[in-house]
Amino acid sequence: MKKSVLIEKFKEVFGGKAPLHLARAPGRVNLIGAHTDYNEGLVLPVAVDREIKVLARPRSDRRIFIYSLNFEEKTEFSLSAIRRVRSPFWSNYPRGVAKVLQESGVFLSGMDALIWGSLPPAAGMSSSAALEVASAFALLAVSDFNLVRRDLVHLCRKAENEFVGMRCGILDQFSSVFGKKGFCLLLDCRSLEYELIPFPPDLEIVVADSMVKRELAGSFYNRRRRECEEGVRRLKRYLPEISSLRDVSPADLRKYAAFLPEPILKRCRHVVNEIGRALQAAARLKKGDLKGLGSLMSASQRSSRDLFETSSPELDLLVEAARKVPGVIGAKVTGAGFGGCTVNLVEKKAIPELKGELIQQFRCAFKKTPEIYICRTSPGASSEPL
Repeated sequence: MKKSVLIEKFKEVFGGKAPLHLARAPGRVNLIGAHTDYNEGLVLPVAVDREIKVLARPRSDRRIFIYSLNFEEKTEFSLSAIRRVRSPFWSNYPRGVAKVLQESGVFLSGMDALIWGSLPPAAGMSSSAALEVASAFALLAVSDFNLVRRDLVHLCRKAENEFVGMRCGILDQFSSVFGKKGFCLLLDCRSLEYELIPFPPDLEIVVADSMVKRELAGSFYNRRRRECEEGVRRLKRYLPEISSLRDVSPADLRKYAAFLPEPILKRCRHVVNEIGRALQAAARLKKGDLKGLGSLMSASQRSSRDLFETSSPELDLLVEAARKVPGVIGAKVTGAGFGGCTVNLVEKKAIPELKGELIQQFRCAFKKTPEIYICRTSPGASSEPL
């Protein structure tokens, strides 16, 4: 939605007052690195041009008023008493961000804010992280306060972990803040060192929404994290120096596999091998080996489906249908799985055939139409005066 339209909407909601700041934060797709971030592994995300925007102006009191244009809902709270609420649930993300910013020593001003997003919610494109990051940028702008970007990443993750109750890793927030147009990020989730890797200019990013929504905090996500932690606990008996699955080699896992019960062994196999695939995928991108990249995406999808068990019939169909279309380089689940979206790397000329094939097969199997998004790489989060 155009900036001018959002400004007029803000004036309608807040009694003719104009916003003074615009903050934005992109979503992301993850090419390789499913569930490796909270295991301190490697990931290969790319920020995309679907995003959350927050228009804001400061208030003279200590109250926050927020209107969601997408949900047509308004919420308010006092900065002196921030609590998690059951409804509207989306408001817990800016609430949590405000809470952790204050706990870190930031003195926040009150704020009127209008939120709009082009990211589908609960679809695996990090709409929650983008909302956190955009809210943080808006709160800091109206409060005339600056934070180091890495600190902001940590605080937004803390808000989701401790306030919302979703034990995510740092992938989503980091991608939203540090994304760069024309590049992927090879991110080390332990050290937070990253490398910018050029995204192939002749490829398009096509995201297919399975229309299966999930609230991650109430899904199997936290269970998968506990299973990985249990694998580390058991392996430490034989590998006392490890602190996460990042420290376990494929050879180590083969050697001690007999001491891990199912499904713990399957979860560990996925993570250990997926960390290696992220590194290999970055190397393939640097060499321009798109066929090799596609093979790694396929291996990642099989592992997510069979070992980590995060796929679904809808996601499986979208991936398998895409792979049969000439010009599709790779297809896999993006995000946490359990519903959500697939990401496809596609030659531009193949997009019409891909869209037609996905829609036809999905309608035939599930009697509904998947949403298809054509995305491009995006710069990271920012704010600007209006």
